[in-house]
Amino acid sequence: MGTRLTVFNQKGGVGKTTTVLNLGAAMARRGLLPLLVDLDAQSHLSSILNPVASSSESLFAYYNAGKPLREVVRPIRFGGELVPAHTELVKVDSLFGKGPDILNKLKNGLEAGWNGTRPVLIDCCPMLGVLSLSGIFASERVLIPISTDYLALRGAFALDHTLKALEHVLKHRVERRFLLTRFDARRNMSHDIAEQLTSRFGTEVCQTRITETVGLAESPAVGKDIFAHAPNSKGAQDYEALLQELLTTGFIETETRPQVAA
Repeated sequence: MGTRLTVFNQKGGVGKTTTVLNLGAAMARRGLLPLLVDLDAQSHLSSILNPVASSSESLFAYYNAGKPLREVVRPIRFGGELVPAHTELVKVDSLFGKGPDILNKLKNGLEAGWNGTRPVLIDCCPMLGVLSLSGIFASERVLIPISTDYLALRGAFALDHTLKALEHVLKHRVERRFLLTRFDARRNMSHDIAEQLTSRFGTEVCQTRITETVGLAESPAVGKDIFAHAPNSKGAQDYEALLQELLTTGFIETETRPQVAA
């Protein structure tokens, strides 16, 4: 059974979309054919992979008109599929409220369309609203990217508090991993934040760290994942190592046996 994994932090600019993009590409290289879901009205992930012109072709059509997710899914050039976002998603909170039906709607749509047969990566906006909560409700696990600055660290602490508060609603503890991104080993602050994170969360902190590199910063601007843009770069090595770690530790589970990366 494929894992559904939400990538979220209550602070922007920490590498959420970069992580969904490149973790998805790493999966595709192993033949896992991920489903990527863009829950962010800014649509950054969709603009890189396969943008839509009309909200009727996007995730918003599922919320607004009940259009099945399978009817809005789009192919991704590196393999797998995308449920694209649209700016109209910004209306979801005001149109549909925050009741259990709307919070479970994404989960129900994914189960109806794919029934757990493939890995799903969900990209959230940095605000804790209906869509981000829907991502958490739809997932078994949350990956929390933290760029090596103190505001991102505070965002991760806030999210951990939120996840604990949700336990009585979900009736279980949401498994989580904390991922250090934009890591610069030359900066003392990077190591200080890593130490604080490990001190608080222990083995829930990923051993893999995503190094701050030019390639990772450039690749979205040219509409490519890191493996297509700079396959021999440190960024590509880091995201390949992250996928291997998450597979080895069982944080990502797959129905099919992974293939060796090309």
